[in-house]
Amino acid sequence: MAEAHQAVAFQFTITPEGIDLQLSYQALNQIYCSGLRSWKKRVSRMRNRVIKGVYPASPSSWLFVVIAILATLYMRSDPSMGLIAKIQQHLPLSLHVSLSAQGQTMLSALVFSTLLWLSLILALRFCLKLLLSYHQWMFELHGRVSNTTKVWVTLVQLLSSRKPLLYSYQTSLPHLPVPPIKDTLSRYLLSVRPLQTDPEHKRMTELANEFESNLGNRLQRYLKLKALWATNYVSDWWEEYVYLRSRGPIMVNSNYYGMDFLYVTPTSVQAARAGNTITALLLYRRKVNREELKPSRVPGTVIPLCAAQYERMFNTTRTPGQETDVLQHWQDSEYVAVYHKGRFFRLWVYNAGRLLTPREIEHQIERILDDTSPPLPGEERLGALTAGDRLPWHQMRKQYFSSGINKRSLDVIERAAFFVTLDDEEQGMRGEDPAGNLDRYAKSLLHGKCYDRWFDKSFSIVIYKNGKNGLNAEHSWADAPTVAHLWEFTLATDAFQLGYTEDGHCKGEVDRSLPCPQKLLWDIPAEVQTQICTSLTLAQSLADDVDCHVFPFREFGKGKVKKLRISPDAFIQISLQLAYYRDRSGFCLTYEASMTRLFREGRTETVRSCSNETCAFVKALEAGESAEQCRRLLKLASEGHQNLYRMAMTGAGIDRHLFCLYVVSKYLGVDSPFLKEVLSEPWRLSTSQTPIQQIELFDLKNNPEYISLGGGFGPVADDGYGVSYIIVGEDMINFHVSSKHSCKETDSHRFGAQIHKALQDIMTLMSAEPKSTAASRGTSQPKKQL
Repeated sequence: MAEAHQAVAFQFTITPEGIDLQLSYQALNQIYCSGLRSWKKRVSRMRNRVIKGVYPASPSSWLFVVIAILATLYMRSDPSMGLIAKIQQHLPLSLHVSLSAQGQTMLSALVFSTLLWLSLILALRFCLKLLLSYHQWMFELHGRVSNTTKVWVTLVQLLSSRKPLLYSYQTSLPHLPVPPIKDTLSRYLLSVRPLQTDPEHKRMTELANEFESNLGNRLQRYLKLKALWATNYVSDWWEEYVYLRSRGPIMVNSNYYGMDFLYVTPTSVQAARAGNTITALLLYRRKVNREELKPSRVPGTVIPLCAAQYERMFNTTRTPGQETDVLQHWQDSEYVAVYHKGRFFRLWVYNAGRLLTPREIEHQIERILDDTSPPLPGEERLGALTAGDRLPWHQMRKQYFSSGINKRSLDVIERAAFFVTLDDEEQGMRGEDPAGNLDRYAKSLLHGKCYDRWFDKSFSIVIYKNGKNGLNAEHSWADAPTVAHLWEFTLATDAFQLGYTEDGHCKGEVDRSLPCPQKLLWDIPAEVQTQICTSLTLAQSLADDVDCHVFPFREFGKGKVKKLRISPDAFIQISLQLAYYRDRSGFCLTYEASMTRLFREGRTETVRSCSNETCAFVKALEAGESAEQCRRLLKLASEGHQNLYRMAMTGAGIDRHLFCLYVVSKYLGVDSPFLKEVLSEPWRLSTSQTPIQQIELFDLKNNPEYISLGGGFGPVADDGYGVSYIIVGEDMINFHVSSKHSCKETDSHRFGAQIHKALQDIMTLMSAEPKSTAASRGTSQPKKQL
């Protein structure tokens, strides 16, 4: 193979005349350039460690402190109050001999200045952490900011005025607090009240009181001890017990997807779209490595969010284990793994330390598309092992992929920057049935053919035959907002920065001497092929059972809702409750994902959207009560929902605290009837908003057709719905609804129609409100991801 010859830097043969040394200068140049790139990255990382290590100060501030101390000494004043003399007394004897008295004084002053500088940095960082621990600003009414909050904002801006790197705020973020157990139990009982009869609620109240007075306080003490020791008392257990210890398929049950633009496809050339998409992703990785991304903040504020989830975005794979899976992360890979028509390839994206141009990557993708070699035995459906149960995959991996050619090929996939599928289907909103095609598009991204994705990778990119693209993301390493940030950058860079030629190809020139992509080799025995069939059968039954429905809601959007002085997210969540009530003639435990990234290593918290206030509004509307009464109840429901969301964001949620108490009880080997019942309650309506975080990348006024479809996920409960939505611009909301065909009580299309009607009915109700009443309403706008 050509690439094998180019990988050999030198060869030698022994002849009667001596040793004949043959050097490959091209290979030596590749080695030199690759090594040079590695050293540049090391220097850049070291520089960034210094910059973020001294934040909110700067490295140059050390020189300022040194000059100030030396200047005061020159003025015959001792700012150290004798400490410089003390340091001078304790200098090593060798320095006393080799340095003059003046030199010893200078050295002692340098040591003192450095210690003073480090102390000032720690003090500034401590002050910033205290400031970021203040969350009362989130509960204040819109336009009625207190003087305390005004002073707080000024101090935060002052301490964070320097341009921060991506991870600069990490050490200044506060730790997630452990709420008082009494408060958590009280909020829990309040959240389940509308779902229980009086006898049921009385029984649950008795269980909660018994838990608090006996086992609860003991578990709470252990949890507080962990909170003192660990960076975040929730995140590691959440990652392990909710995600990595699951032994069932992660396809559909855990992984989620993201879609392309709704109305446009930048090019219909599959290889070209792959070239720009791969380039955009690698440019994003470069920004992450160099920490050039701006730290994420609470929208409309200067408050930073935790950036820890970016660390494992690339070069990461979830590997199966006996009892628990493991997330493995490697240093930057210089290649991506590609799947096409049953074959796996390694595609090098760097040459001589240089990132290939989009046109060169397109050329390499064309080589893969033109390759007509058949898959090796067992290769075509090998990815089904990642779609089935985890234990059989672990056993196959341990027995048949731990050595030899199979291990080498598997390492290529698992260590790749990310995974790329060149799909031979066409997807998107097209043809005579655009709505149905969107549903098929969602299912394709969620599970594909169950063997043409590598579901263990941190994320996989899918490039369709007609140029449409999308992604499938593994959930354990990060939550949807982090992946959405990556995908926003990718779509915007692809369409607006890199662009295409008139005939739909990538821009730039091609180096025709690039080595061909390497086809991976496998030796898959019959036992593995049998397990592949078993896993594929399980995965296909799971995939066939998923009912997906994607629809854009165009009647109105965020702009019209905000004119009513109602939070758009609260408006949608209340509409979902109305839709569910009409669909199932009742209410259910509802999950809305909220972030806790105001805290270090924070992930998510649950907002229990089915509240007493929301249920009261829905019942009043359905009972035909007066419009004025319904509007009053809607206002209370909206304000109540915003308060629940804020409490979840600021560490006063319910479910993560109870989850951790349950984990502690298992470690102690004690059972709690209360915790067991709480954690077994099904979430029949699971919802999530996909935030738009980089709106500046999309000029929707001049390019209104470049609207993102967002993404979605599978249903959490067998008899429930999964609903994801994205608020696009001022006039559109895109919804993704999922359920299971096997449940006769659920239907994604029917529920989508109910959502559509509920949104319109509530808007009709509020639009009829007298203007004087609407103008006088002073509800606060939510400080959240909109």
